Amino acid sequence: MFETETVSRLDPNSIRSEFPALAQIVDGQPAAFLDGPGGTQVPRRVIAAISDYLKTINANAGGAYPTSRATDRMIQTARAAMADFLGCDADEIVFGPNMTSLTFAISRALGRELAAGDEIVLTRLDHDANVSPWRALEERGAIIRMADIQEEDCALDLNQLKQTISTRSKLVAFGYASNAVGTINPVEQIVQWAHQHGALAFVDAVHYAPHGLIDVRALDCDFLVCSTYKFFGPHMGVLYGKRCHLERFEPYKIRANSNAVPNRWEWGTLNHELIAGIPACVDYLADLGRQFDASLTARRSALVAAYAAIQKHERELMARLIPGLLKIPGLTLYGIRDPKRFDQRCPTVAVRIEGHTPLKLATQLGERGIFCWDGNYYALNLTERLGVENDGGFLRIGPVHYNTLEEIERLLTALETIVRG
Repeated sequence: MFETETVSRLDPNSIRSEFPALAQIVDGQPAAFLDGPGGTQVPRRVIAAISDYLKTINANAGGAYPTSRATDRMIQTARAAMADFLGCDADEIVFGPNMTSLTFAISRALGRELAAGDEIVLTRLDHDANVSPWRALEERGAIIRMADIQEEDCALDLNQLKQTISTRSKLVAFGYASNAVGTINPVEQIVQWAHQHGALAFVDAVHYAPHGLIDVRALDCDFLVCSTYKFFGPHMGVLYGKRCHLERFEPYKIRANSNAVPNRWEWGTLNHELIAGIPACVDYLADLGRQFDASLTARRSALVAAYAAIQKHERELMARLIPGLLKIPGLTLYGIRDPKRFDQRCPTVAVRIEGHTPLKLATQLGERGIFCWDGNYYALNLTERLGVENDGGFLRIGPVHYNTLEEIERLLTALETIVRG
């Protein structure tokens, strides 16, 4: 996290006009998009980049004519943008339809080298896309070890996790941040524990990406996945893999596909028009950073500045949202609630209110133009662990940096009105 006292203040009202969707009106009220964890809205430049590709370049890759060569250059541009975003080299970036597909691709490849009795460590805090692909390897004799949470704050039980990793562990797969309750995990520490026992570390950073800077070199993780539609871009999955692993492990692929890294991990024709939107979403964030320091010509440096401002703003949203929610009669908040620990969580909040199902709450908020999710968000192991899976899951409130304090106030007022009946 960043020292907020030294960080420039982000004014969400100054950037909201860049997001056309935010201008929508529902029942006479501006729509409040508090559904960020399910997918963020996109700035105009992303829409334009996708449209421009289809208008002027649209072609398959690898051809000997201008539009195909332009597509090749566009893909390389997108790899370079994601390399700056994650802090790695462009040939360590793999594109895929979504994080789930990419994780299954890696799990199948790693499964080739597993022997019966090899162990894989997972956590109950994770999205099922970072659980089921690894559980599938039980077919090859792998043993799954599950690390538990601390129920009182929905943080990982780190002592138990550390003890679960052993010399029999071949992989530790865990999330950067929970997509349900917002907990941020100590990624660098967990990676170190994995490596101390010779295990690989696989990080699901889908939920963390819109909220904080990612530096795969500093983390020293072996693999990391994210989805650009969670940080203001198109619906695409992105995998980072250390070059040595992308070269060593054998992916399942068709014979015609190149053996070169990273192409050997990309199955079939890529979704070129959506990939064209990736540099635009990364550049949007970089330009946000340059609003605070115009001298930041390097994209990575500008991203650092952007995320510093984003985290400061989101901390202010949390400082109003969480105490306000806790004042609502009958409300249970799952996760970290102590303001002194807000650096250990994202602004994503999961709640239940006595006498109101999450679906009913989400529906009534939606009628008021306030968009929130209900259910389990595929965090099945967590909702089962907390005993809410068969009772509607949670109401999830997920602000991002384009949300305002005024929208938080609208949400709190609406919930109080609903509870009063």
